[in-house]
Amino acid sequence: MPKLTVLPHAELCPEGAVIEDAPSGTSICRVLLDHHIEIEHACELSCACTTCHVIVREGFSSLESATDNEEDLLDKAWGLTSTSRLSCQAVIEDADLTIEIPKYTINHAAENH
Repeated sequence: MPKLTVLPHAELCPEGAVIEDAPSGTSICRVLLDHHIEIEHACELSCACTTCHVIVREGFSSLESATDNEEDLLDKAWGLTSTSRLSCQAVIEDADLTIEIPKYTINHAAENH
């Protein structure tokens, strides 16, 4: 199984993490949540927001291409880079990945409370 390395994030994963057994065919978001890294996912993994945005620092080319819908949403993400993905849509294949969870998210549901 591929390895998923999560770079340190001040709130969600201060020490960073290495998930040695990330199952192929599973979204990055699901793997993070299953390993108690509570990344935001306001739309419940349905590709309808940008709260689960991650930057793939290593292994980006191993991921399937983003759909047009994902690309449209990513255009609204805070801190967008050329290797940004919605973690609910980026499915782990056979390669190891290193990801960074951006410092901020745009969560319209949370902002309106």
